[in-house]
Parts: sequence; C-alpha cells; structure tokens
Amino acid sequence: MVLDPELRAIGGNGTGRARAEELAVLEAVGRRVLWLSTAIIDHANRVRPNPSGLKVGGHQASSASMSSIMTALWFHALTAEDRVSVKPHASPVLHAINYLLGELDESYLTTLRAFGGLQSYPSRAKDPDPVDYSTGSVGIGATAPLWGALARRYVEGHFGGAGRGRQYSLLGDAELDEGAIWEAVQDPMVPSLGEAVWVVDLNRQSLDRVVPGIAADRLQGMFAAAGWQVITLKYGHTLRELFARPGGEALHARIDAMDNPEYQRLLRCSADELRERLPGTGSTAGPIADLIAPLDDASLLAALRNLGGHDIGALLDAFDSVDDTRPTVIFAYTVKGYGLPTEGHPQNHSSLLTAGQMKTLADRLGTDPDRPWAAFAGGSPEAAMCAAAAVRLRRPGHPSRQAPAVPADLARPAPTGSGNTQQALGRVLLDLTRRAPEAAARIVTVSPDVSSTTNLGGWLNKVGVWSPTERPNWFADDAETILHWRERPTGQHVELGIAETNLVGLLGELGATWSRWGQPLLPIGVVYDPFVNRALEPWSFGIYAGGQSILVGTPSGVTLAPEGGAHQSITTPSLGIEQPGCVTYEPAFAIDTEWCLLAALGNLGRPDGSSAYLRLSTRPVDQSAADVPGDPAARERRRRQVTAGAYRLRRHESPVVTLAAMGALVPEALAAADRLAALGHGADVVCVTSPDLLFRALQARRGLSQDPSWILDQAFPADRATPLVTVVDGHPHTLAFLGTVQNTPITSLGVTRFGQSGSIEDVHRYHGIDTDSIVTAALDLVD
Repeated sequence: MVLDPELRAIGGNGTGRARAEELAVLEAVGRRVLWLSTAIIDHANRVRPNPSGLKVGGHQASSASMSSIMTALWFHALTAEDRVSVKPHASPVLHAINYLLGELDESYLTTLRAFGGLQSYPSRAKDPDPVDYSTGSVGIGATAPLWGALARRYVEGHFGGAGRGRQYSLLGDAELDEGAIWEAVQDPMVPSLGEAVWVVDLNRQSLDRVVPGIAADRLQGMFAAAGWQVITLKYGHTLRELFARPGGEALHARIDAMDNPEYQRLLRCSADELRERLPGTGSTAGPIADLIAPLDDASLLAALRNLGGHDIGALLDAFDSVDDTRPTVIFAYTVKGYGLPTEGHPQNHSSLLTAGQMKTLADRLGTDPDRPWAAFAGGSPEAAMCAAAAVRLRRPGHPSRQAPAVPADLARPAPTGSGNTQQALGRVLLDLTRRAPEAAARIVTVSPDVSSTTNLGGWLNKVGVWSPTERPNWFADDAETILHWRERPTGQHVELGIAETNLVGLLGELGATWSRWGQPLLPIGVVYDPFVNRALEPWSFGIYAGGQSILVGTPSGVTLAPEGGAHQSITTPSLGIEQPGCVTYEPAFAIDTEWCLLAALGNLGRPDGSSAYLRLSTRPVDQSAADVPGDPAARERRRRQVTAGAYRLRRHESPVVTLAAMGALVPEALAAADRLAALGHGADVVCVTSPDLLFRALQARRGLSQDPSWILDQAFPADRATPLVTVVDGHPHTLAFLGTVQNTPITSLGVTRFGQSGSIEDVHRYHGIDTDSIVTAALDLVD
C-alpha cells in the first residue's frame, strides 16, 4: 500500500489480500492519528486564546515520530490485558488514539495543557482518558512497566484477578542516557519478565541537536547481554527492495556508514540535491547514482524516509515475533517530525507548524482544517477498524476490594529496657502476622539488598522471599544460618539489586494495584536513609501516579556516628515534610514506631489514601522514658497524639522554656530538662513524631488547609507557651516553624554540615545537638 509521495510507508513481508487490506486501513488510521496529534498541539498554541502570552508548548515532531508505532500497536497488537507506558512528548498521540477509540470526548481535544484539560504528559491521575502509566520524568516512565509486570505477577500469584498481558514501554532513544534505565535492565528480577516489551523511538535527536553517535549497536549489545530479545527495525520495505537491486548493496553500505547528522541533512534536501549528495564519493558513487536515477522525485524522497519505525507492516511483524519468555526491546528507526515540514530538522523538538503549514498538511492527509476533529465516516473501513479495536481493548471491570482493617494499637505492654526504632519495625511486622493476619497477608516488603541490616530478618523467616518459581535453599541445613532465604511464589518479601531507584519504582507499582486490579497491597520499602535522596524522584513520581506505599529510611542521621559523613543523612526530615501525598514520621520510641507504622498502613490501598515516610534510627534508647500511660483511655489519647504529630512527654509545674525534640535526640532533651530544673529553670519536653502533620495543622489553623489542628492545642497549649528550643538529628529548619505556633522566641538546633566519624557523644557535640548545647540554648532564651 502506497501513501502519498511525502508520507509513503510500505508494509512489511506479510502476504495475502487480507494482509494488504489491513495495512491499507492501518495506514489511513495512522494518517488521521498524525493529523489529530498535530492539530491538538496546534490548537493549544495557535487557536486557543492565550491572555498571558506565555508559551503553551507541545511536541509535534516527537509525536509524529511515534504515530506509526502507536497506530500499529493500538489497532493491531494490543489486547485488553496489555498496558502501555507512552513517552512523555507523545501524549497527544495517545489522546488522538483514545479519541478514535471513543475513550475521549471531542471537547477535550482543545484543552491540551489547559487547566483541568489534557495534561502535558500522560497522567493516570489527571487525564480524562485511559492512561496506563504516568510519564514525564525521563527514564522513570519507561521502567515503570517492568515493576508493573512484577506487581501484576505478585497479585495474580497471591490473590488472583490480575490476569496476564504484556507491559509495553514506548521510549525515546535519548531516555537511554538515563541511569535509571540501566539500573532496571540489570536488576536480577528483570530477565524473567517475558511480558515486558520496550519500543525505542530511535530518531537520533535530542532536545537540542542531532545526536552525532547514537551507537545503536552498542545499546543493542547491552540489552542482549542482559538477556533481552533484541529486534531491530532499521529499514522499511521500499528501501529493502532498493537494496536488493543492482547497486543496492552499495546504497545499503552508504546509508549504514553515514553519521546521523549527514542522514538528517539529506532529509532536508530537494530531490535534485538528494541525487547529487546521496551517492557520495568513491567507487560506489556510480552504482548508487544509477540505482536512483530511474526513481521519480516523489519515490526517491519517500524511499529515503522509509525507515522501519514508519513501516506498519514491519512493525506488525515485530510485535507478532516477540518472545514471551524474556524481555524484548525493539529498536525502531524513525524520523523526528516524520510527515511534517519540520521533519529531520535538528531544532524541531519544540517547533510549531504555521497556519499555512497546517493547511498544507491537512490537504496531504485528506482532512479538513475547518473540521479538525471530524471522525471517520460511518461504514468506512477505518471506522470499522476503530470500533473493532475499541471492543477488543475494552477492559473488564475489577471489583474493588476494600483494604483490610489495620489495628490502631496491637495492645502490647509498653516496651522496657533499651531498644531502637529500627528494631521496632521488624517486631511490628511479626506481631501483625499473629494479631491481624488478614492485614499482614497484604503486606509486601521490598529491599535493595539490605534486609538483614534493617531488622527484617524475622519477618523474612516468617513469610519467605517472593520468587516467580520456588528455588532451593541450599543453606537450609546449615546450623549457623540465621536468615532463612526461602524463595517461593507465596513469599511476601521482594529482594532487588542495590539500586534504590528500582526499589521505589516497584513500590509505586505495588502501591497502585488497588486501582489497577482492585487488589490493595500494603507495600513497605526499606532503604538506608542517606540514600532516600537518590530514590526521591522516582518515589515522588510513583505517588503522583497514584501509588501508595511506605518508605522506611533507616538507619538515619548523625547518630549513625561511626559511619561518618557519607552515611549520615541531613536533609531527609525536611524532604519528608515537602513531599506531596505523603505523611512523614520520625518516632523516638518503639511504641511510637508501632503506632505510626500502623497508622501509615491504614492509609494505604484506598482512593483517599496516602503514602508515608518513616525515618528510623539504630540508636539504643531507654524505652521506659516514653512513660506510656497505663490507663487504657490515657494510652489511647497518647496514641492519637503520636499519630497526629507530637505529645507532651514531660510537664514541669512552672515551665519557663519548652524543649521540642524529635527521634533519636529525645534523650538529650530529657537530660537537658533535668539539668535546667537543677539550675532553677523548669522545662517542658515535647516529643515531635511528625513535623509534617504539625505544619499542616498550623496551616489549617490559619485557614490555608482542611487538615485538623487540634494537636497544636494539646502539644503546644497557649497557657504553657514559653520560649522554645527545637533539636533534630537533621537540618534545624525542620522544626523552626514551631515558634509560630504561639509566636514564642525560638532557637533551632540541628545538623548543617557534613558529618564526622566518632562516638555519638563526640558527633553530637561537633554538631551542637548534645545536652550541653540544648542547655546553653535554653539559658540564652530565658536567663
């Protein structure tokens, strides 16, 4: 099937009339997809009123390079159980396809990047039409289907109802520069995910330029070495036919050998210029010139553009040949801006067509620029194909299962003796298996090779490690083995490689199963707190996409004293406050950890749920200092205060100063209060468990949010308002806002420089967060 001379894309090697007819209709649908995606961007920038004059933007060229790939995928290859991650700049193509499938009302086509309209990049949470994966942060959207595949397998194996289906990633070649891509490709879990299919839009352009050496062969080798099936679609049927003629071998070698900028420059040539430049020099110039001489101008121009990523037949063959026993990557060579006047130009990334160019494009594609959103005529083969695809892709509804009830309190006696909050994490998980087995059955923990060092050993021994198939535990009969590594499909812990981005990528997908298949999970990821920064972007993006999970950063802070500055986190407490869709906790005692973790678990797997970040410590603390009330009502009041953000741990009969401490530094605050009392200065001590919730309460008091504010009156009552010293094992501005609760003088202590190795006492003194420093700060305020 031949399109018009500018947009020719001949089918692949399929035979028979039915195949030819399907290709013809697919080509026609592809032309409409190209038009609609271009027109959606054009309307947003050139037609829709723009009072501010700010650039709206959009990516016509990036969309054009994907239109053939996405047409072949949606209208031929996809099934209802498949899911697709679409590269960010091709979102208009996705919306165009959803419109043709009847999944998007016409009224939205004029709302790209408008408030409440089509989002700049595909968004599960914000777009009005079906979007399987949110994308936008380069590399993260591409890897999400890998973790989506693992999450689907987990749900199907444990609870059923998740079905099967492939997980597609459509990504630009520039995304292969992202480290997150290769961290995911090389993770030990990935080679078994045969449902994963990546399609690389190999247009050899980035935002600013034609990439001079894309090194496709090297990239293909890297995927192959990781166990992936590699399919390369470099040339379309027309070029392959030319290569088979006399002189074709020379042309093939010439195009293969030329660098990317030269090839892109040829795309900008007229037919006469192309006849002069394409043969090149040397002994092969003559045979190439003779080969292309009989071609008319239109055929010559079309042949040069006939790359595999625009050849519908070749794309269909590639999708049909995927090996479902291992991941697959398809390198589809394309032209950025294919079919547009800007095709192949090195600066076409954000370029927009003019009104005249849009009219010319409409004429070539057989559309009416005055009726840009016109659907295919009823009864036409194109309309029939769209209707059939819509039926084929219609997903059955999944009944939503309510997340299991999580107890607010396990009713254990308050711990005594010495312990730390990291130990409490493992103990709470084990207690849940006995006291709330239905909730415990929904918990899945994830770790990047730090399970044993973050106190998950007991949990792993109890529930086992998840694996698609059961694997022998060769150390089961070793008497010195404490951690029993039993890998089986019923396990509830997933052990990934050491890359933190993979951990939080999987957390996001495990946390989205409630909305994908109606099966809520309670995912908990454990990572060393200093590396939360490394994981923050993909975890944040997972929350944006609707994934609800708990991230535990442990051990944390400079109280990890002997480890030195490289392993002492400073900024994470404030990062937790600033992360949308997340509640951050930093408990001081084991019982506080239990209550905070249970509250966080109770917020997962539901439409109004949220994620949580727990910052835990390995510092041993006297647990009796928590002074948990024995009376049931008083205990419940304390629990509510803990999970709301703070509680008054010590009350002096005549306070002149308040010490507000968080996490591992509460013992220093209590010791400082004792010394201040001996000096004749009464001090109240407030234990802060969530600066995040306290800040929300303060905003609510000022009418800036709808959060509850009662905790401020209980933790910082007006009748006990005194000058305030805050201390945190992190940056001091984390608690600096507390002075505005009652507008009191405040001194904020914390960590503002890289740490040192040493004892806790030495390190605390170095940073000015030791007992002496707290006493001095309090005296400066009141004496």
